[in-house]
Amino acid sequence: MRILVAEDVGKVAEHIRQGLAAEGYSVDVAADGDEALWLAELYPYDVMVLDVMMPAKDGFTVVRQLRRKQINTPVLFLTSRSEVEDRVQGLDAGGDDYITKPFELKE
Repeated sequence: MRILVAEDVGKVAEHIRQGLAAEGYSVDVAADGDEALWLAELYPYDVMVLDVMMPAKDGFTVVRQLRRKQINTPVLFLTSRSEVEDRVQGLDAGGDDYITKPFELKE
């Protein structure tokens, strides 16, 4: 299974990458929304884990653009934005699930 993780905080991105790799997943990491969009258009991912607040393009924008291009890879938003409105916006943008930071990797 190939996973794209888009997270602009290096330590968090590496923690997620290591945890997923330890479970046997192939993981690519993007540091901003533009890179995430580029990678998602270039490679067929089984799932994407996207931070909402990233440089260049936020996670909501990335998903909207992917959905317009008929890229329907499942998306899990991972963010510190925990308000109901944020979760609704993420799901309305095309996300499949929404988890807030801090989190446990097992989640």
